[in-house]
Amino acid sequence: MQMQQAEQFVDLLKLLVRSPSVVGAEHSFFRVLQRELEERGAHVTWYEGLLVAQGQRPNSAKFSAHIDRHGLICTGPNEFQYAAFVSGRRSDLLGNSVSEKLMTKIVDRFQGVTVTAYEPWSGSYFGSGEIRRAYVCGYRNNLIFEVAGLEHVVAGTPVAFTDRLEINDGILSAQLDNVLTAAHLVHLYSLGFQGTAFFTAQEESGSSWRYLLEWFRRFNGGTSKLVVVDTSPYPDRASADAQQVVLRRRDANAQFHPETTARLAQLCEAQGIRYSYKDSYIEALNQKAIAEGQEPQSFGSTELGRIVSASSGFVQGTTLQIPTTGYHTMEESASLSANSAFSDLLFAIAADD
Repeated sequence: MQMQQAEQFVDLLKLLVRSPSVVGAEHSFFRVLQRELEERGAHVTWYEGLLVAQGQRPNSAKFSAHIDRHGLICTGPNEFQYAAFVSGRRSDLLGNSVSEKLMTKIVDRFQGVTVTAYEPWSGSYFGSGEIRRAYVCGYRNNLIFEVAGLEHVVAGTPVAFTDRLEINDGILSAQLDNVLTAAHLVHLYSLGFQGTAFFTAQEESGSSWRYLLEWFRRFNGGTSKLVVVDTSPYPDRASADAQQVVLRRRDANAQFHPETTARLAQLCEAQGIRYSYKDSYIEALNQKAIAEGQEPQSFGSTELGRIVSASSGFVQGTTLQIPTTGYHTMEESASLSANSAFSDLLFAIAADD
């Protein structure tokens, strides 16, 4: 299976990976997206927290991808905090602090990582540095980072993890969540897509669904066919490669639209694409965990599940995800085979609508 215009897609992905888009400071990335979309013939409209691209048939297929990535925000002199926690206003001061388990999971993840400070509106480069250490501040019960080389940066400045795309042995690696599927939606316009693509901000802090729901309510037009695209984490390459794309019937927040989910499964079978259901995968893991006396894991929270729940079904649809390993790290990886299948399926969905 060969992706259409694969070389152009890789060039686009390289560009987007290098463009910073820290959660809560995505404006400069929207500028990059606007240029790339308009060059491909899309009409682009900006809203708060949302970029909307439309072709000649905007009421046909509708896709959504979040465009924020994890990074840091300067919160004081040589003091940086995890941007998703700041953007989501998660601190002990408000009684909704991040769990100790989550902070412990993150605290050693980015030791020695190179970072880039930038101006959030224009994307202007403010300098680079290296994460020296991260620790949990006992007074604030919050995760604090110290960065060498960015002592001059003032509070409010976003700091992105410096990144570039690597391709080795048929595997793409970078901080892929969620620049990867956003790149696929931009590329879809190169292949003649004439529908609508939404690009949302602040998904990693749990806010993106609000911007998307506001757009649908603004025009008083619900849908049952929204397809939200993203990456989906697996513990190792073997379990990721067991399928080329990942579907879901539900997440922790809501049930998805069964007919839309079933249609994606039919298109996969027609295209010869290997697929699985993430909710079934988690159910199987949880049955095993419970049998062994361990704690079951959550079904996960998606942008679609949040918007379905909050809108009481006014906005419905399903999710389509690319299986990856190394989730939320600088080495998140996805196979070229999975990306090719994902691109073919997007094209089939667009043609089917």
